[in-house]
Amino acid sequence: MKVTTRLTRTLRIARKIAWAILNRNHPVLVHLIPMRRCNLACSYCNEYDAVSRPVATEVMLARIDKLAVLGTAVLTFSGGEPMLHPDLDKLVVRARERGLFVTLITNGYYLSQERIEKLNAAGLDHLQISVDNLEPDESSMKSLRLLEPKLKWLSEHADFTVAINSVVGSGIRNPDDALIVARRARELGFMSSIGIIHDDRGQLRALGAREMRVYDELRGFSRRSILRFNHLFQDNLARGVGNDWSCRAGARYLYVDEAGLVSYCSQQRGQPGIPLLDYGKADIKREYGTKKSCAAYCTVNCVQQTAILDNWRSPQKALAMLPIKAPRLPSAPAPAPPPDRVLAG
Repeated sequence: MKVTTRLTRTLRIARKIAWAILNRNHPVLVHLIPMRRCNLACSYCNEYDAVSRPVATEVMLARIDKLAVLGTAVLTFSGGEPMLHPDLDKLVVRARERGLFVTLITNGYYLSQERIEKLNAAGLDHLQISVDNLEPDESSMKSLRLLEPKLKWLSEHADFTVAINSVVGSGIRNPDDALIVARRARELGFMSSIGIIHDDRGQLRALGAREMRVYDELRGFSRRSILRFNHLFQDNLARGVGNDWSCRAGARYLYVDEAGLVSYCSQQRGQPGIPLLDYGKADIKREYGTKKSCAAYCTVNCVQQTAILDNWRSPQKALAMLPIKAPRLPSAPAPAPPPDRVLAG
């Protein structure tokens, strides 16, 4: 069952990538927010609150339908914590019915064997779960020890693919934890990915010496790593060096918040701030050709991955009215961990 499902999924995404390369006038990836509230409060995150109610299901279904009309290839439910939405399965079903490739970003706390089977039945294609450390600390509760049972359930029951993501530079007490997390991802048959922390303005915060060492070692986990698709972009950011690229946010990538407004990304919310239901091909064409001044030091990995499809063509001539933000210098490196540190059971 899993082999057949994954082969079919691979063929579907290959067709969508080919279509995306040939036709530039539609979104490749959209992050859609059904729930701003989160059950956690990670210190490095600025994308959640503790009070928001879920977006009404009928409103979400209308937004999914609109994204299908725009020609969206891949739809990611994000948040906040999207699994807090009571009708998430219905949203996945509708997106699959409309021909979208459907993914989910979650902190994993609401996963159970029953919940995984429901996501299978709904047709989810891919799930990304964040694991930041081995033991919970003041920066993040997304620890390997707490999430390990859920990872095993995913390995045993999920028909969809799974990636484990870790953020480097997030203030985690032991940056080396990311190496153990990546090894565990490989043992479970998952992909792994790595994010570089941004500051509270959505811009690069360069890595310290110890974090840089961890990052370089993580780059060795390239066989089943999402990072391999744009490693040069990530390498520059890790070293505090800007990138020269054409950000296609607002065109090839859309961020649709809980109010239904289209933004460039999670870190530029309110720009351009047009309601999704009013968004059209003219908006896509305009933003495709609009240069974003925040691009050089942007750490929003999914936006750059989407832009890879178009980096070879169509120079941008217009300029978005966004402030230029220089990267912050790394803080002093933390002391090295003891050599005999092991994962607590």
